[in-house]
Amino acid sequence: GESWYLALLGLAEHFRTSSPPKVRLCVHCLQAVLPRKPPARMEARTHLQLGSVLYHHTRNGDQARGHLEKAWLISQQIPQFEDVKFEAASLLSELYCQENSVDTAKPLLRKAIQISQQTPYWHCRLLFQLAQLHTLEKDLVSACDLLGVGAEYARVVGSEYTRALFLLSKGMLLLMERKLQEVHPLLTLCGQIVENWQGNPIQKESLRVFFLVLQVTHYLDAGQVKSVKPCLKQLQQCIQTISTLHDDEILPSNPADLFHWLPKEHMCVLVYLVTVMHSMQAGYLEKAQKYTDKALMQLEKLKMLDCSPILSSFQVILLEHIIMCRLVTGHKATALQEISQVCQLCQQSPRLFSNHAAQLHTLLGLYCISVNCMDNAEAQFTTALRLTTHQELWAFIVTNLASVYIREGNRHQELYSLLERINPDHNFPVSSHCLRAAAFYIRGLFSFFQGRYNEAKRFLRETLKMSNAEDLNRLTACSLVLLGHIFYVLGNHRESNNMVVPAMQLASKIPDMSVQLWSSALLRDLNKACGNAMDAHEAAQMHQNFSQQLLQDHIEACSLPEHNLITWTDGPPPVQFQAQNGPTTSLASLL
Repeated sequence: GESWYLALLGLAEHFRTSSPPKVRLCVHCLQAVLPRKPPARMEARTHLQLGSVLYHHTRNGDQARGHLEKAWLISQQIPQFEDVKFEAASLLSELYCQENSVDTAKPLLRKAIQISQQTPYWHCRLLFQLAQLHTLEKDLVSACDLLGVGAEYARVVGSEYTRALFLLSKGMLLLMERKLQEVHPLLTLCGQIVENWQGNPIQKESLRVFFLVLQVTHYLDAGQVKSVKPCLKQLQQCIQTISTLHDDEILPSNPADLFHWLPKEHMCVLVYLVTVMHSMQAGYLEKAQKYTDKALMQLEKLKMLDCSPILSSFQVILLEHIIMCRLVTGHKATALQEISQVCQLCQQSPRLFSNHAAQLHTLLGLYCISVNCMDNAEAQFTTALRLTTHQELWAFIVTNLASVYIREGNRHQELYSLLERINPDHNFPVSSHCLRAAAFYIRGLFSFFQGRYNEAKRFLRETLKMSNAEDLNRLTACSLVLLGHIFYVLGNHRESNNMVVPAMQLASKIPDMSVQLWSSALLRDLNKACGNAMDAHEAAQMHQNFSQQLLQDHIEACSLPEHNLITWTDGPPPVQFQAQNGPTTSLASLL
């Protein structure tokens, strides 16, 4: 007597898979099952199917919730009905989270986890889901505990692959929490598990990508741009291997192995992304530009077919890095338009905005420095400091705010208090090699402005030692040109020349427009002082060209309607911008 049921189910499925889906007709077919008082299994499955279709294809959250709650309630009374029971629990808790009823979702997932221990696939999946929920609430301790439970469970049911996924996820959260003592042994264990696991080549390589991405980001967080190179190279080779492998649709024999970390295409974008992060920190800005273009093109294609929120996160992080590159290479107008693009992406997702608001205000602060709007820069950095709990970002903002106070020249009290909080000689707040080197540079800059040249030289030599050790090209170029300036002021022209010439070469390679402008001015004055009229004329010509380029870009940026973003310091990003009547600020005096 089930033929009527199968007929309705077949029709519903036909409407659901039509292109475009005929959702209303699908729902009608499924609803027609319920008045016939079907057996409990049929009833529960129909409620799950209705809830799922309404949840995924309509905005009718109330009805979806009602059907999923019934499916969960009925299926708990039925023995051996795992797929309906746990899918209902998983979907229902997802819906609760969407409605901001997180406190209703948690006990539901805990109950489902408790009764799913005989069903490895669902037990692992629900543990991942609850850990994800805690992570979104920024309760990383509970999330780590759950991932630890999952890893142990996967070991017991003989799934080394899923054990590695749980441990790598836990490693990622420990890195976010800066628990470096716990991360190192965990990553070592993960490395061994990944190497020893013999299984589906794509799954093995994707575990290796996850493992290497964690290692690379760990190095980059620590500002170790040179030490990371072998890992980054391995990661790039790994993604090339994956792109040549075919997705065999052979299902693993162990149901606990039925997980994927990320789709192949997402992994490609992620590898581009960490390559961009590396190139930007190392000061290979043209390479950063090349990989950003590739990644953004790939993202545009993916976003046509896939609305996964991780793609928008990738896009925002890529834009954040390329914006910093543009400000260095002297493309402020483009940087400003890209900042506006980040604002638009954040308007579409409150979660994305809450995760990136501090970075957005930091970028606006850097833009303000580049167009010499120091009051606005201060306001942007102060806002960013209020919004961040991330220690490295905090130290980066404080370093840049200190540079604003140094340029303003009359903020000594605030400056001393800031410099005390990022003292590279004593209790530096973060373990980042790069930020500590930058803190020495800021000290050197301040001592230079105060005319304490020997002290400035000590700080700048520290920066040089640290930046050379890890190939931090921009810091090297900045330190060399400032040392060159100090020797010039002290009348030591030969020593000055020895600093400025390599600074200019490095700045051209990056390319860093401000350092090129500064170096060419020094070379002009040095050659004039030494009586080299030809070289002085050539340097003066170069300086003139750089000045012109910077001035044009400055005028273009300040004339854009998006320039008004510099006054935004509160609430969500503004939607509309008023047109500007040309620049309201003078070109940055670079010293």
